[in-house]
Amino acid sequence: MKYTLKKSLGQHFLKDESVCKKIVAAVTAMPCQRLLEVGPGGGAITKYLLQVPDVDFKCVEVDDEKVNWLQQEFPAIQGKIIHKSFLDIDCPFDQPFSVVGNFPYNISSQILFKILEWKGMVEVVTGMFQKEVAQRIVSKEGSKVYGVLSVLIQAYFDCEYLFEVQESAFNPPPKVKSAVIRLVPKKQVPEMRSEKDFTRLVKAAFNQRRKMIRNAVRGLFDEEVLKDDFFNKRAEQLSVNDFAALTFKMN
Repeated sequence: MKYTLKKSLGQHFLKDESVCKKIVAAVTAMPCQRLLEVGPGGGAITKYLLQVPDVDFKCVEVDDEKVNWLQQEFPAIQGKIIHKSFLDIDCPFDQPFSVVGNFPYNISSQILFKILEWKGMVEVVTGMFQKEVAQRIVSKEGSKVYGVLSVLIQAYFDCEYLFEVQESAFNPPPKVKSAVIRLVPKKQVPEMRSEKDFTRLVKAAFNQRRKMIRNAVRGLFDEEVLKDDFFNKRAEQLSVNDFAALTFKMN
């Protein structure tokens, strides 16, 4: 039995064994007791993860055909597959766990927002993203690609850009380069009035990123507060800590 690739699911399967081993090495460098793989597909890294000793392994796969293929190909995976879309599952463990995946590029940002909802439970994320998305996640203020995703992820995670992956490592080759990054929960999350206010502020500020933030966030602050010179800046000039501190001045 061979599987087919489904464009609609954003499937690009890893075929380069050296890249697979590099990802597994990055995962095992941060020991964990529970591990969730997102989108195992054809099992390129799954076959190695199943061999890691003393780990409670689960994977989540939406595609019926891949689920059948994985069960036939890797008997050890029986009972470890959550047959759903990652975006629809409940937290897969009741104790802290790590996440790994060659994330489907068409939903990679949504995957991260879902991981943010579980941030108290997630110990490490080792993920492969489209290179541009990976750069956006790790970028700092002042960068052209710094945005909502950068700020919301970096408020809670330290982000590390590990290595890049060429198009030829995949079948079929995507039209873009890829990169693997690691997210580790921050020991000290910046103080903010509430997570809800923080998210609202960040999204509003970047909604009109070319303008001074005064114009972008007008509805969230009193006019008196907005007179401060600080509001002459553009969203991309504010650090994660700046955004967090600003929440205390919101209406």
